[in-house]
Amino acid sequence: MSVEIVGMIGAQHVSEIHPAGGPAIDPEFLRRFARAHEDGGFDRVLIGHGSGSPDGTQLAAHVAAHTERLGFLVAHRPGFVAPTLAARTFSTLDTLARGRIAVHVISGGSDAEQRRDGDYLGKDERYARTDEYLEVLKRAWTEPGPIDHVGEHYRFEGFETQVKPAQQPRIPLYFGGSSQAAYRVGGKHADVFALWGEPLAETAEQIASVRAAAKAAGRCDLPGISVSFRPILGATEELAWQRAHRILDRIHAARGGFGSFTGPKTLGKSAEVANVGSQRLLAAAAGRDLHDRALWTPTSRATNAAGNSTALVGTAETVAEALADYVDIGVSTLLIRGYDPLDDAIDYGRELLPRVRETVARRAANPAPAIS
Repeated sequence: MSVEIVGMIGAQHVSEIHPAGGPAIDPEFLRRFARAHEDGGFDRVLIGHGSGSPDGTQLAAHVAAHTERLGFLVAHRPGFVAPTLAARTFSTLDTLARGRIAVHVISGGSDAEQRRDGDYLGKDERYARTDEYLEVLKRAWTEPGPIDHVGEHYRFEGFETQVKPAQQPRIPLYFGGSSQAAYRVGGKHADVFALWGEPLAETAEQIASVRAAAKAAGRCDLPGISVSFRPILGATEELAWQRAHRILDRIHAARGGFGSFTGPKTLGKSAEVANVGSQRLLAAAAGRDLHDRALWTPTSRATNAAGNSTALVGTAETVAEALADYVDIGVSTLLIRGYDPLDDAIDYGRELLPRVRETVARRAANPAPAIS
């Protein structure tokens, strides 16, 4: 059994504990960031999306020209451009990147964030639009054309494109969400369904929901599952926990954190927590601080669960075993990023990724006996 390991890059050095400095796009930092992930053995890197963030397709094109092997997972919100244009954009990017592009579909969990780009649809309507959008996107990538379409949100006649993806039959689709609507649409379309890092039991419940939705949509091939974490490593368990508490103190000092790769955060007790994923993380954090082997939730509570924010704390060996626990319950992709973004990516490549792959391979070769 193999596991895909995904990191995350942005155009400037910023995180919950590092205020953004310098220009919004620092090309040299972006190249260093991507190369650190490629040198560290990551399979892909996520390029996030926010209403005020740089365009992810152009960031991906830039770093693709400065890397050889690394894949790019470009976050994309359906609804702001026509799906026919998106199909051509991503096909062009995939060709330039020599088949290294995947698309991470996010329907949008915050009404306020959507409205910054002029989208006033409600959540259920957004997911219905995403469903139709992905149908068009896949047809545009795989059918020769001309293509006609008449739907609730899109209508066009005679669509043809000269550019198709380098990957055949099409570019992979990842899909994020934790609501019933997300399960339904993502279960129907996603190659990989992305979740935030909850305790093992709750994650297993979500995996079952995604798979049930995929079967209800008539699929025989079930989506892969991605889970996201923020590992905090130390040479010893004590040092790892000391570092974890220093990070938490810095988040509190910044009143919830400075920001993220996708833009500044609006945090605090009064901040909107509309998306189900954040609500689930906060529910886990309200229960207790430490779950399972190493899952630590105070960072979620401190940031109001604004994004993937649960930590895995310990030595590289401990965190590798914790990540392998998720693979054991059906996870196929692990998305990890640090609170010290560049330095952590380098450390993960040196210390964590080899151990994760070794641990997953060892467990696959020597599976635990079934409990009768």
